[in-house]
Amino acid sequence: MRGFACLICSLLFPLSALLPAQDKPAEKPTMVTPMAPTSGPRFEFLDEVSYYEQRFERLAEAIPPEKYSWRPVEGVRTIGDVYMHVVSSNYNVARMLGTPFPAGVDPKAMMAYANDKAKVMQALKDSFAQIRAAILAVKDSDLNKEIKTPRGPTTILGAFFMVSGQYGEHLGQSIVYSRLVGVVPPWTEERQRQETEKPKQ
Repeated sequence: MRGFACLICSLLFPLSALLPAQDKPAEKPTMVTPMAPTSGPRFEFLDEVSYYEQRFERLAEAIPPEKYSWRPVEGVRTIGDVYMHVVSSNYNVARMLGTPFPAGVDPKAMMAYANDKAKVMQALKDSFAQIRAAILAVKDSDLNKEIKTPRGPTTILGAFFMVSGQYGEHLGQSIVYSRLVGVVPPWTEERQRQETEKPKQ
């Protein structure tokens, strides 16, 4: 009986060797995220970007949807236009730093929905994520590398200063706009509330 079982096994083994091997599922490529710097110009600029991102998004959230099409006078940007200008700048600066536009993203075409609060809010979040990824992708050894900008040639480090100045300019513009439509910036409102809640001496 044992000999018969061995005979069956010896006959089946060669047949199994001829069967096609099952394909292993293809392994997904591992996405390598550049490590965030812990010091230096990129670290400091990322902190600056985070500060302005939080300010822009909080202020944009505080503006009522119907006010996104408001402008102080004819011929200047609306509230929504200012936010979308920041969005466009983020994508364009990221491209200057070597990170191309994501598939399907056209900053110029995105200006068409500047009056749509929900889309503007999402665009702000996505564009800040894009510029952050571009900064992380830059090597510290390339900070003095020359790049072209709308203002002319400068270094990557010089572009950091340029962007920071532009953020300050448009945040200030957005704060004035918000005040003109009766919206107090959330951080100012919080400070005022804290001051009124302090016990009187």
